[in-house]
Amino acid sequence: MARAFLFVLDSFGIGGAADAERYGDAGADTFGHIFQTCVGGRADQAGLRNGPLAVPNMMSLGLGRAAQTATGLKLDVDTPLLASSFHGAAQEVSSGKDTPSGHWEIAGLPVRFDWGYFPDTVPAFPAKLTEAIIREGKVPGILGNCHAPGTEIIERFGEEHIRTGKPICYTSVDSVLQIAAHETHFGLERLYELCLAVRRLVDPLKIGRVIARPFVGETKATFLRTHNRRDYAVPPPEPTLLDRLTGRGSKVIAVGKIGDIFAHRGISEVRKAGGNMAMFDKALGAMDDAGDGDLVFANFVDFDTEFGHRRDVAGYAAALEAFDRRLPEALSRIGPGDLLILTADHGNDPTWRGTDHTRERIPVIGTGPGLTGGDIGLRPTFADIGETVADHLGLAAGRHGTSFLATIGGHA
Repeated sequence: MARAFLFVLDSFGIGGAADAERYGDAGADTFGHIFQTCVGGRADQAGLRNGPLAVPNMMSLGLGRAAQTATGLKLDVDTPLLASSFHGAAQEVSSGKDTPSGHWEIAGLPVRFDWGYFPDTVPAFPAKLTEAIIREGKVPGILGNCHAPGTEIIERFGEEHIRTGKPICYTSVDSVLQIAAHETHFGLERLYELCLAVRRLVDPLKIGRVIARPFVGETKATFLRTHNRRDYAVPPPEPTLLDRLTGRGSKVIAVGKIGDIFAHRGISEVRKAGGNMAMFDKALGAMDDAGDGDLVFANFVDFDTEFGHRRDVAGYAAALEAFDRRLPEALSRIGPGDLLILTADHGNDPTWRGTDHTRERIPVIGTGPGLTGGDIGLRPTFADIGETVADHLGLAAGRHGTSFLATIGGHA
């Protein structure tokens, strides 16, 4: 039986991107800087974690060696590798450093066009767009209209939002328009309907995602974003790995925000939960339910939203350690013919300036019973991941990327 399990640790870049300077990210290294900060004792936090970063299970899959491939820097770790493990790094060829670009490329479809972006000005949105949002959304106005971190802008405008009924609209360096609104005072379904309307309005501007950001609480001190986030993405312009699999009758089980990222195209089933550990439970259940020829595609978003964007090194480190402690549960579910790959979609270095994603290479590590494993080197595109999964599951080669299955001793 051939099954594939693709786990994306959202934003867990490993540095070294050849074009990082173009994005203002030369030197950014999410994993490397977290690792070094922990070694130096600067990520110790009472009741949370302390000491060097402890991710022995990912290290046994070759994470340290993948990082060395990406940056040339050797981490002081001598963890023995699992006999069937493989490791390497991948360089993005898509034009962005955002979630859709990274995931689409992983699924065999690099983004060759340029997304639309909103300028870092106040206001950030064109007047005609703002007027259309107010008109189509039937709201008395909007708040924000600027670049901002999500938690900060809710603190700034949340109370005014409750008083006035005006949704909080903001953006970032990504191709995105985010709308925050209170789940009860504004209404969760009303927020989703507003985002659908705005999705149509920003299509001509080539904006990648409209994101609903619901929150609860009554005051600045008590506001809290909920796990009812919903992403409204542009559909991929060509078939992805997911389309190819479902088109031939295989099942694609999407865990977390994967369904949203692909505009629910090529998705058989969506399983969501709040928080990485609850998401891990969903991923394990999906592994149990997957059959021959199926793919489980999971995204663990907390690394990005809760710790990368918030520049929380200790929190990011603790989240990696928590994920690593549960990895043996996934490894125990892998049977003959299965393939597990751990990777990322971009970087979000919590030691970096600002609050945005960072252009980095990503780890490509994994294992499967019977594989010879080994070093897959530096892959020139994330699409090699998708093509390897396609090869493993018996699909014909796609238009983008090259399978490394033969390199690790696998066969379709």
